[in-house]
Amino acid sequence: MSTTTTTTTSTTTTLTGTTTTHPRVLSVSKSPTHTISKTPVPSITLLPNHGVSGDCHAGKTTQHATSSTTANNLRQIHLLPIESLRHISSTSFKGTKPLTPGGIGENVTTEGIELGNLPPGTEIHFGNQDGGENGAVVVITSVREPGPGLDRVRPGLREAFRGVRKGWWGVLGVVVKGGGVRGGMGVRVVVK
Repeated sequence: MSTTTTTTTSTTTTLTGTTTTHPRVLSVSKSPTHTISKTPVPSITLLPNHGVSGDCHAGKTTQHATSSTTANNLRQIHLLPIESLRHISSTSFKGTKPLTPGGIGENVTTEGIELGNLPPGTEIHFGNQDGGENGAVVVITSVREPGPGLDRVRPGLREAFRGVRKGWWGVLGVVVKGGGVRGGMGVRVVVK
């Protein structure tokens, strides 16, 4: 089994160009109820094999309303790159209010990481700004599929997300190591 680790500086090719950034957490959000949007907060606490403390999707078994509640919860946390929100806002919804972090249900909005290119089993390590860790770890379980609820945020949003490259909808994961996560934290990606 091979392991690949990103460095603290990465080059990200986006739909709108190439930028070089330090991979980081831009914003964190949660909601205690099953609504589409989540509220940005200063920090969230990730609990191992549970998810985001105080979030409606947290739990050892599936919390999604349309799924079995006895199955293991592989959707404990949703991560989305800000580049996706920026692209959709500037193309499909030009001239309207931009989509903002937490607005389509993500818990962690990242910057500088193309999450959709990462395979299931990839570890996301949260740490300080320079990429050092000692923080929470999330393992990606799948790419998020854009559901019909997106159209309640903005009519046509689901179709707009389907029109971009798969993976720009974000990824879902499970928490394997707990800890606090806040905007500005560095992120290290370990592909297994």
